[in-house]
Amino acid sequence: MTVSLGLPATPPKRLAPRRRSRQVRVGDVLVGGDAPVSVQSMTTTKTADVDATLQQIAELTASGCQIVRVAVPDTDDAEALPQIARKSKIPVIADIHFQPRYVFAAIDAGCAAVRVNPGNIKKFDDRVAEIAKAASAAGIPIRIGVNAGSLDKRLLEKYGRPNADALVESALWECSLFEEHGFRDIKISVKHNDPVVMISAYRKLAAACDYPLHLGVTEAGPTFQGTIKSSVAFGALLAEGIGDTIRVSLSAPPAEEVKVGIQILESLGLRQRSLEIVSCPSCGRAQVDVYRLANEVTAGLEGLPVPLRVAVMGCVVNGPGEAREADLGVASGNGKGQIFVRGQVVRTVPESQIVETLIDEALRIADEMTAAGTVGGTPEVSVF
Repeated sequence: MTVSLGLPATPPKRLAPRRRSRQVRVGDVLVGGDAPVSVQSMTTTKTADVDATLQQIAELTASGCQIVRVAVPDTDDAEALPQIARKSKIPVIADIHFQPRYVFAAIDAGCAAVRVNPGNIKKFDDRVAEIAKAASAAGIPIRIGVNAGSLDKRLLEKYGRPNADALVESALWECSLFEEHGFRDIKISVKHNDPVVMISAYRKLAAACDYPLHLGVTEAGPTFQGTIKSSVAFGALLAEGIGDTIRVSLSAPPAEEVKVGIQILESLGLRQRSLEIVSCPSCGRAQVDVYRLANEVTAGLEGLPVPLRVAVMGCVVNGPGEAREADLGVASGNGKGQIFVRGQVVRTVPESQIVETLIDEALRIADEMTAAGTVGGTPEVSVF
């Protein structure tokens, strides 16, 4: 039996062709070229606390994170890297600032990549030859991570502030130093807290080189503000085909960063949709508690191991049409709900039974899909 997913027969075209870049390998994750855009995050634990760091990495892995970065500000953190890199289920990137010796410690520890911030590593340019040689021998890439908040003083003096041109010049200068030693296994980020400056910087960088780009709005803020800023910036660039891996920076638990990143990619058709909540804002026509229904359906279907589209409608104006187009749906009115399965009304239930009925039907459809071998990914739920 083939179960309709309520999806178009052919995927919608993306807004722009993907920028063709070099490809690097971060552990078992390809970045750039024709590889899918990957989602990253960063641990908030003290890296030297191996157990806590590995626990958080496990939580990030479960949330869909594909690459994780850990901070290495001191010797204790560097000494913890071998165990963390060995036990993590996803590639580990060492984040290095100030001390170039930790770059070599991270390479020796078996990290999948190293991020360096040339703006705050003293005499970094003098160590490029050694770093290039060590990274090349280990077969790992280097991310040149330029940040507005730690831009090289020479460029600040030249431009007066960390604008887009300053960020791009910093990144390309460092790339040129590595290139002098035959090292091109590089990816680049040019992060700024202002999405407008950040977008401009990445556009300029994309036009000036073919290195894979790591997108990020640095210090984006708390969950709500940071989500908006990152979505606007990433959406603009990814829709133009710019960007190969992303990290949403939030003042929130790292798993929240991953959730937002995944949703951004799904919204642009860059990843198969999973749990998608599109709920109506409600209005004077609604005759049921739309907010409660949307939240309870979302909670009840979270983790369902099949892609599934579910419509939950709060009134009879658009309700039947939207519910009919989904795999599973409800059109509500007068304290009742008509339950639709693949376009057909199967029953009418009181409002108090809508959530329970939808969950039961979803589980039944999931069993059918599993038996038929049509399970192809994570759940897709559209709540209208």
